[in-house]
Amino acid sequence: MSQKREDYISWDEYFMGVAMLSGMRSKDPNTQVGACIVSEDNKILSMGYNGLPKGCSDDEFPWVREGAPLENKYFYTTHSELNAILNYRGGSLEGAKMYVSLFPCNECAKAIIQAGIKTIVYDSDKYQNTPAVIASKRMLDAAGVRYYQYTHTNREINITL
Repeated sequence: MSQKREDYISWDEYFMGVAMLSGMRSKDPNTQVGACIVSEDNKILSMGYNGLPKGCSDDEFPWVREGAPLENKYFYTTHSELNAILNYRGGSLEGAKMYVSLFPCNECAKAIIQAGIKTIVYDSDKYQNTPAVIASKRMLDAAGVRYYQYTHTNREINITL
């Protein structure tokens, strides 16, 4: 009987990798965020990245952070977490886990809670002191949604396409 391979990636490495790869689809020149929703038995249910809604041209809407209210990206883009929830076509997300490259804002936290997602694994928490993330954590705590930061393994994975 042969011995199994020992250097395979963990579930957390795999799903965070999928979330980060999804974020690479974003057209946003400043921030690329990806999300991956997983079932309790480690099946990918949905993915998303920050971008414009379906039917809105990436070339016709602004991508800048600052400027007149209707001339910056914030009125037009959908966050990766909400996109992943809205992209799911299979029914309930009750009990699912979400992997996301950036800690969810308060608006995404509302959608995560309402969707029934019970665990969030996040990579970066660079906005942890902002009102949006403070409010997000308050709601997630109140709703019993568990969250923890992804632990980097510093494993290098190369994919040639």
